[in-house]
Amino acid sequence: MTIHEASERYTIPMEVLRAYESWGLCGTVKSAMGAWQYDGTDLERLSLIMTLHAVGFENPEIEAYMKLLLEQEGTEAQRLRMPDRKRGRTRDEIHFRERLDYLRYHIRKQQEAKRG
Repeated sequence: MTIHEASERYTIPMEVLRAYESWGLCGTVKSAMGAWQYDGTDLERLSLIMTLHAVGFENPEIEAYMKLLLEQEGTEAQRLRMPDRKRGRTRDEIHFRERLDYLRYHIRKQQEAKRG
């Protein structure tokens, strides 16, 4: 499957596919008549990359994760720390937003008390 076919069939943005190729993760991708050919393994990896993008990983984080994944042995703890850190930052962001919501609630209550 060519890069354009993979992009269209699986709705993967071309920039993601180009990043995937530039990271050197396409070990099984072959060039045929000037066009990259993706196989099932590549599509599985691309699915994981899309998941990582969807949960907020940036390209450098994804590249690092995928390179660790390719090393396989002994990288599980490192790979697990990456989503753990992302989860921690997300929890912090949620907590921050909850505090903002509380502040807004408090201000509205004060406005209501002045009116009523």
